[in-house]
Amino acid sequence: MSKIWAIGDLHLDHTKDKAMDIFGQEWQEHSKKIFTYWEDHVGQEDWVLIPGDISWALKWEEAYQDLKDIDDLPGQKILSKGNHDYWWTSMKKMREGDFKSLHFVHNTAVKIKEGIYVAATRGWVPRDSNDFDEKDEKITLREGMRLKNSLDQVPEGNEIIAMIHYPPFLQSFEDSIYTKVLQDYPVKICLYGHLHGAGHRYIYQGIRDGIQYDCVSADYLDFKCKEILWKEK
Repeated sequence: MSKIWAIGDLHLDHTKDKAMDIFGQEWQEHSKKIFTYWEDHVGQEDWVLIPGDISWALKWEEAYQDLKDIDDLPGQKILSKGNHDYWWTSMKKMREGDFKSLHFVHNTAVKIKEGIYVAATRGWVPRDSNDFDEKDEKITLREGMRLKNSLDQVPEGNEIIAMIHYPPFLQSFEDSIYTKVLQDYPVKICLYGHLHGAGHRYIYQGIRDGIQYDCVSADYLDFKCKEILWKEK
C-alpha cells in the first residue's frame, strides 16, 4: 500500500554556490541528508509532497537539474511554489519538462489516491508581521484566491491535503485568510514550511477546526521526509 510523505524547503543548488549553513551548521550537506533518507524510506509507489522553496535557481533552465534530481528519487512528487522559487514558470512549460514523476500545483489540484486530492498555494507573510503594507495586502488577497481556486478543482466527495509554503496562521496564531478558506472545504491536513532556526517559534502543530496542521520544513524534520498518516473514511 502506498504511503504519503512530505518535506519542504529543500533549497537545492546543484551549482554549490548557495550555502545554507547561514541558517545553522545542521544545514551542512543538507541535500545529501535529504536524499539519503528519501532513498532509504520512500517507495516507488509512494507520494512525496513538497510545499515550496525547492531550488535556489533564479531561472527555469538553472533549476532544471535540481528538478531532475528530485525526479530521479523514488515516488511521485507534488510540488508547489515557495517564496524563493523564482525559477517557477508557466504550468505548460513545467509540464513539458520531460519529468516522469513531478506534478506541479498552481490553481490546480492533484489526485493521489481514491478519495484524496492535494491543493496548494504559496501564501504570503502574515498580516500581523512587521512592515506589512498595501502591497503585501494585495499579494495576500491574490494568494487567498489562488488557494480557493486550487481547492475548487477537487471534485465533490473527496478529502483534501492542502499545502501552503508560508505558515497559514498569523504570528499571533489567530486565523488568517488562508485558514478561513481551508475551513470551507473538506481539508483534513494542511502542510507548510518556510520557518527556519529562530522562526520555529511560529510553528503550530496540531488539530484546529478539524484540520491537522503540520510544519514540514526540512530542518524542522531533521532533513527526513515525514510520513503523513491518513485515516480512511
